[in-house]
Amino acid sequence: MNKLLIVGCGYIGERVAHRSREAGCSVTCMVRSPEHAAKLLSDGFKSLWCSFDDAASIRIPDVSDATLIYLVPPPGGGVVDTRARNLIACLDPGNLPSGIVYMSATSVYSEVNGGVVTETSPTEPLTAMGKRRLDAEKAFLEFGELNNVPVVILRVSGIYGPGRLPLMQISQGQPLLSEEESGPSNRIHADDLATVCLAAAESGKGGDIFNVSDGHPSSMTSYFNACADALKLPRQPQVSLEEARMVMSPLMFSYASESKVVDNSRMLSCLNVILRYPTVSEGLASL
Repeated sequence: MNKLLIVGCGYIGERVAHRSREAGCSVTCMVRSPEHAAKLLSDGFKSLWCSFDDAASIRIPDVSDATLIYLVPPPGGGVVDTRARNLIACLDPGNLPSGIVYMSATSVYSEVNGGVVTETSPTEPLTAMGKRRLDAEKAFLEFGELNNVPVVILRVSGIYGPGRLPLMQISQGQPLLSEEESGPSNRIHADDLATVCLAAAESGKGGDIFNVSDGHPSSMTSYFNACADALKLPRQPQVSLEEARMVMSPLMFSYASESKVVDNSRMLSCLNVILRYPTVSEGLASL
């Protein structure tokens, strides 16, 4: 991989960008604000900015022989990822990347009430966010098939890492779902996710789908408690599922009520990824 275009070069993208440049790769970054583009430029990266909500503002640089990694979150509202579709519409048949990696989410899976999900599990998401993620997956895969561009999908679980801990929720004492009613949830450290993105760009094949997690699920409540302990802050109060519906934000409740075990065995075996932080305890200790 000699050329890389990172679309949405933020928390994860910057990690990918720095590692790629250290490996001798030419990196171009696309972001949503001129301030962020200027920061990346000052860090020595080629950068440009546009509104992914406005297809007319998108200008695709030369991506011939480049891998495109798409990390832009979907917009709020609806069940269609208009940002992803705007970007795809701007990819010129005469200027196509050699491959695409799309960072999706495990929210695309159907609810399994604590069961295991693999890459072949049903995808009938209950949440609008999950539906937007699935729409983007389909859009990228259809584009890849039509234009003979290999597309790899990463279905990513909850991301944590430096600057990405639930400090506000903990410090404000926001309520958690009781441990007894909190099912398994899944996470991946930001540095390990960057490793997976690069491995997928290097080794993934067209149509590949990989679950991305550390393989050691725990409840959301257990995770928040571990973060509070690491931050030396009081643990949050716990409430019943019925109470949680009333006191939690809809987004937080959707996270808390999801219950699944994400099987990451295909990621480990096919991409030959060795996780630096295979457990949350190791990840938090590093912070």
